[in-house]
Amino acid sequence: MNLLRLAIAGLILVGIACAVWLPGHDGVLGSYATSLQGRTRGQRINAHKAAQALDGVVIEPGAAVSFNRIVGSWTPERGYVLAPVSYDGELVVDWGGGVCQTSSTLYNAALLAGLDILERHRHTWAPKYVPPGQDAAVAQTTIDLRLRNPYPWPISIHTRTTDDSIGFEIVGRQSGPIALVSGIITANTPPLEIIKNDPNLPPHRRYLITRGRPGLRVAVYRTFATGPRTGQHLLVSQDTYPVMNRVIAVGD
Repeated sequence: MNLLRLAIAGLILVGIACAVWLPGHDGVLGSYATSLQGRTRGQRINAHKAAQALDGVVIEPGAAVSFNRIVGSWTPERGYVLAPVSYDGELVVDWGGGVCQTSSTLYNAALLAGLDILERHRHTWAPKYVPPGQDAAVAQTTIDLRLRNPYPWPISIHTRTTDDSIGFEIVGRQSGPIALVSGIITANTPPLEIIKNDPNLPPHRRYLITRGRPGLRVAVYRTFATGPRTGQHLLVSQDTYPVMNRVIAVGD
């Protein structure tokens, strides 16, 4: 459990470190980046394409924005490709696989920037590109990420991408990060190892079907470091991720 907490703290600090103040310009309220290393080519294409759709979006004071409405449909006609995607807890190939990494990256930037979170959903199992409890799943027409600008001046979203990463800066009239984010693992259930006999495998040959993931219960908090809500320490979310057992096929 301690290792998981350290990992969460490390990723949070990465997001915080990205926030800088540019003299003479609007400040970066908060920023966050995630790594694309280990992702498939299709997932990278889709994550980058969704990120570019968000670049330059302006949110007026008190206004709300929808990730799905801005990004639009994830269809081949719009340049999206087939890639692995988590659907109802199972990994399948579908159009737009990888877009959830973009929404999760934006979500973390929004938390650091002090934006209001109107809608956010967890994945069935915690993805590896953000700390547990800090993911934001999206699905066309059904599951969205919606954010609101709580400030009395406009803010804007700026995309920062490389071949191996995607990131966002949220810019306004203050320097940030506005808030600090912390996650606490309150339960950690290790996966079981399930052995399945497979007559199609040579005798005693083993084949890994599912690596498995621990079941987690995590609470995420946001502490405001500057601005009108300075000092407020608020619960952002409480999520429970079920155990994914480790499954191994063995030849008869």
